[in-house]
Amino acid sequence: MTIGIEEQPPADDGRPGFRDRQTVTASGDSTLPTIEGVVTHSPVVHLDHRGSLFEVYNGDPKVWSEPVVYAYQCSVLPGQIKGWSRHEVKTDRYSLAVGEIMLLLHDGRPDSATHATTQVVMLAPQGVRQVVIPHGVWHMLINISSDEAHLVNFPTERYQHHAPDRILLPWDTDELPVDVREYLPKF
Repeated sequence: MTIGIEEQPPADDGRPGFRDRQTVTASGDSTLPTIEGVVTHSPVVHLDHRGSLFEVYNGDPKVWSEPVVYAYQCSVLPGQIKGWSRHEVKTDRYSLAVGEIMLLLHDGRPDSATHATTQVVMLAPQGVRQVVIPHGVWHMLINISSDEAHLVNFPTERYQHHAPDRILLPWDTDELPVDVREYLPKF
């Protein structure tokens, strides 16, 4: 469930426009819809005069409750989209290495408490850099920066070259009740 611009309450003064709605609490926690089982994480970042270091793997059970059995890096070129995809068995554990990604998620699991919920996660070096995506949740990567974005995935299952655990739909599919155009940056 998402709220589009046309569903926003009008401004109180009768002039054109709509009233902005709360998206975070005073402490910075999101008030937007979330999907059951999706975990976001902002790992520790160490900065000094030489550069930075972020802890990709520190054993935190919130992200690493299952062993690391496989890893790969992928990239998304500027302005490009990868997705929709979902997995029937494995859980994805993305760590953003470089760039900025808008991760669009949609819960298509019929038995989930958050069935039909759409969630947006912004992945960026200065905020959330890691996300856990349960199997059955549709996901899409949108590079919203002017540079190539790089992710490292630590899925809970090894890749099966002879039988990939990946179901695909085109980005503009009518099979999901999500109009991706509503989320795309307007340049």
